[in-house]
Amino acid sequence: MSRELDDLSAQWCDAKADEAIAVARRRTIEDRLVELLALEEGKEGTTNAKTETGYAIKVVGRMNRKVDAERLQELAAEHGLSEHLGSLFRWSADINASAWKAAAPTITAPLLGAITTTPGRPSFSITAPLKKD
Repeated sequence: MSRELDDLSAQWCDAKADEAIAVARRRTIEDRLVELLALEEGKEGTTNAKTETGYAIKVVGRMNRKVDAERLQELAAEHGLSEHLGSLFRWSADINASAWKAAAPTITAPLLGAITTTPGRPSFSITAPLKKD
């Protein structure tokens, strides 16, 4: 198993390096497409284009928005708009895993019915050994 583990670790490191190169190359190409299509930065919505040889290009512009929930609730209360928050915003609860694990079962057990747990893909980090000169 030791030799196979070494081989797979080396292959994984090579694949990660290839992936980084491919991502950088793709992003450079996308930047050039944005220039050629004269897309304005910050424009939301979809832009479609076709090339002379029939490539169909679809570019979806998005804006990332982060909400400071505490500040939002303060502003809504200040302006009498609290009743609109439920329709304008989606609220999500995230588990504080360390606090959850540290809490007594008498607290967590009744809440388990509201939580769905599914396995995620494991993440890897493999560092290649230093090459000797």
